Amino acid sequence: MAVYVKFKVPEELANKAYESLEMVRDTGKLKKGANETTKAVERGIAKLVYLAEDITPEEIIAHIPMICDEKEIPYIYVPRKDELGAAIGIDVSTAAVAVIKEGKAKDLIDDIIVKVKELRK
Repeated sequence: MAVYVKFKVPEELANKAYESLEMVRDTGKLKKGANETTKAVERGIAKLVYLAEDITPEEIIAHIPMICDEKEIPYIYVPRKDELGAAIGIDVSTAAVAVIKEGKAKDLIDDIIVKVKELRK
């Protein structure tokens, strides 16, 4: 497990996370990549942040969980950066994604947020 990973996400929840991103991609608004995600969190506009666990070097996104905690923005870990990129419709992998507007995935994202809060207890 990477240094920045603070809790383990069950595979079923990770699959829901990918599914929610596919819905947001079509009906909502996203910020992709570590830099854009960091800016969205710092500005307080991110609803949910997705972080890939297989990032090297880890320093690229190691700061994001800390600023999410500071701003009280929920985040979830997903196993693979290439699947994260595919879920948002890009041909390259990505380290982080922030949901700005949920679109039709609002209920699914709300459910993910509740489950992530339970995991962190």
